Amino acid sequence: MPAAYFVVRAIVTDASKRAAFDRWYETEHTPDAVKAFGVAKAWRFWSLDDPSLHQAMYQLESEVALHAMLKGEALKKLVADFNRDWPEVTRTREL
Repeated sequence: MPAAYFVVRAIVTDASKRAAFDRWYETEHTPDAVKAFGVAKAWRFWSLDDPSLHQAMYQLESEVALHAMLKGEALKKLVADFNRDWPEVTRTREL
């Protein structure tokens, strides 16, 4: 089966909070997500066109693995952690 991708797009409108968000995402959230989701690969970046837009991409081994992750408790915990630490940051998800 081909790989499947989970993409999270976050908008950090307050420019003064972007460095802290970037640090948190790099040192806490991404490592926690990689471990919890069992992803093959993860990467993230800021948009050059829109400095408020941060994207994180997670590669899972298959669509079956992606859908299992979406239904799992690990995602619920990571979403709760995100909401607790960054309540003002809006985000969307794409598969």
